[in-house]
Amino acid sequence: MLDTKPLLFKSSTDFPSIKRAQLEILQVNLGYLCNLSCTHCHVNAGPKRTELMSASMVDTVIDVLRELKVKVLDLTGGAPEMNPEFRRLVKAARALGVKVIDRCNLTILNEPGYEDLAEFLAEYKVNVVASLPCYTEDNVDSQRGKGVFESSIEGLQKLNALGYGKGVKMSDDDEKNGASLALDLVYNPGGPFLPPPQAALAQDYKRELGDIYDIEFDGLLTITNMPISRFGSMLISKGQFEEYMTLLRDNYSSANLANIMCRNTLSVDWEGNVFDCDFNQMLLLPIEKDNQPLTLTQVLEQSAEGQGLEGHSVVVADHCFGCTAGQGSSCGGALAE
Repeated sequence: MLDTKPLLFKSSTDFPSIKRAQLEILQVNLGYLCNLSCTHCHVNAGPKRTELMSASMVDTVIDVLRELKVKVLDLTGGAPEMNPEFRRLVKAARALGVKVIDRCNLTILNEPGYEDLAEFLAEYKVNVVASLPCYTEDNVDSQRGKGVFESSIEGLQKLNALGYGKGVKMSDDDEKNGASLALDLVYNPGGPFLPPPQAALAQDYKRELGDIYDIEFDGLLTITNMPISRFGSMLISKGQFEEYMTLLRDNYSSANLANIMCRNTLSVDWEGNVFDCDFNQMLLLPIEKDNQPLTLTQVLEQSAEGQGLEGHSVVVADHCFGCTAGQGSSCGGALAE
């Protein structure tokens, strides 16, 4: 049962009201188990977490993909690949012609028991979005742990060897159902500041990773650190929380409102509760109906009765300024250049 105890971010906010548009992306958190414990992780994932989506809830996800004609399945965690149902879900989604995104930390590709994971992703033409918060070893290891950069480079080289990030031409049928060997990297700032311009930073990544490690990738996604969970706790411990919130507010851009991800994305936690985004998920700010948290099963039932989420008010709070500050931020990177 979802814990809906009052939270700091559930207090009043002056962030503008938003309405949901047509659902296109189902972002599913398969659990908080991860082989890493990164300082910027907004879900507090780690090796000791035990929360994992059940097989029966994965069945419900598959039903939703089929019945609601979802275009994209975005799998996240933790390390989503550590859920025993990960591969079954990927296979089912691809069989339905759904584009699948795997938010991969790269190091999982080298862990015992996952040696064939890269080959599996390539076989089912899963789009890989890989976290690499910098192109230098010191910066990455300071955020994610000693040795993570080296392992990440090894993971990228495995993906490149399978055709990822090299612009491999897909068949017409593959392109229609979102199949590709696309490889995008994700940058998160190493502290309480906004990401630099995405396009310029992408060129730096391509130059440094290409020249030194002969690594290729398609795009770079810059994502603003949200002042919640592990990163929020760090800000509070250093007395920087209010300063960071002021930074986000001072850089608010209304032009980003049209493209924020909560309009067309539905976030699902490991228990099947639904949220407007994964940040709301971590703050326990669910989508509600009749003052009760909504579940994925109920979304499916309501859809069968002709009651979708389109036009539903998004739950907003002060952390939403993180998605609209500067060039904007979403799980798909910057919203504007």
